[in-house]
Amino acid sequence: MVAIRSPGSNIPEMRSPVQLSKADARRAMVRHHFALCATPEEAFHKLRSIQFDPIAPVGCNHDLVLQARVPGYKVGDWERLAYKDRHIYDGWDKQASLVPFEGWSVRRIFHSYHRKWFEQKIFQDHKEAVDLILKELSERGPLMPRDFDFQMRREEWKGHWHGPSVTKQTLRALWHSGLIMTSGRKSGQHVYDLTERVVPGHVLNQPTVKHDDAIRELVLDRHVAMGIVRPSAGPEIWSLEVLNPRKREAIDALVKMGKIVPVEVEGVKAHATPEFLSLLDQPSLEPRCVFVAPLDQFMWDRKMIAHLFGFDYIWEIYTPEAKRRWGYYVLPIVYGDAMVARVEFFCRDGVLELRRWHWEAQEPGPGFMEALELALREFMRYCSARKIQVEKGVDPKIRSLSKTIKLK
Repeated sequence: MVAIRSPGSNIPEMRSPVQLSKADARRAMVRHHFALCATPEEAFHKLRSIQFDPIAPVGCNHDLVLQARVPGYKVGDWERLAYKDRHIYDGWDKQASLVPFEGWSVRRIFHSYHRKWFEQKIFQDHKEAVDLILKELSERGPLMPRDFDFQMRREEWKGHWHGPSVTKQTLRALWHSGLIMTSGRKSGQHVYDLTERVVPGHVLNQPTVKHDDAIRELVLDRHVAMGIVRPSAGPEIWSLEVLNPRKREAIDALVKMGKIVPVEVEGVKAHATPEFLSLLDQPSLEPRCVFVAPLDQFMWDRKMIAHLFGFDYIWEIYTPEAKRRWGYYVLPIVYGDAMVARVEFFCRDGVLELRRWHWEAQEPGPGFMEALELALREFMRYCSARKIQVEKGVDPKIRSLSKTIKLK
């Protein structure tokens, strides 16, 4: 194993990448992502953001990301951090995300990029809508889209992805451009307010980060969050048109600064943070069973996951049912340093339904069933379920285990 200097040290520029085995990279990857966090705040700090997705068969993606890392986390606990404590906000990163306010000043770069999407259609062609909506928010305070006095439709917009409501499309333009923010949610829907009334003052008054510096910091954040990243990872990881065109330049600069290090994992080139590489000298985590969210940072670079773990994953939520191989909303399962199975859950009326279970080819090893029982109990608490219901086609060993698990 190559010796790595401690995090924060001045690492010399490397002419050749650090050579890693798949086994070493797997061990570091699991420790990097699934070493437990004491609080949700700690998890947000490590991950830099968590992708927001409203589909909720068993909590939303952002809930699932947190339950994998924070003991005792329950569905919806993130809302307190966002709408009461103002520790995080609804914003944009990889996609729509929950972001710690510590990242606000850097991510303002998205506002200028996104403004271009709406400049002609909304800010020029519907300037009156922009002015009236901002005036209402200023005078009336936080509002849901349906609560605005200004309501306008354009029937020729029917069939458009975002619908014919000029009001809603203007709100979307203002949100993406940073003029308004999500102040809260009701039944999952945005409650909007002016940005200056949502962002804490000490954050709002921070100077704007220069464009090149912001690009570099966001590219670094990807590496900090994921641990190890291929420069050829999909453009969606790099926020498409924002980071993707400049990532090579930013990566080169970060290597020269010692913020990231070139590595090669059995033929696959990537970059890793010094903190990630320092995990190579640590043993594997005590094995536990982890249910991983589809849009977890651990899963972002699926080609790297396939290379390291031999685990091919497709989120089949948009795949026609007849063509699905695994299921609608299937979660990968990590145990120890391996990905051992896939599971599809659904929770309603206090019942956690285990609809599908697929083993991977490799055996999970001793202790897995005990770890799974513990994980299922914790998962039931996470989604406030009192019992488990297992579909008939699921492995009899899993069905038998589930019969012993009930929560009062």
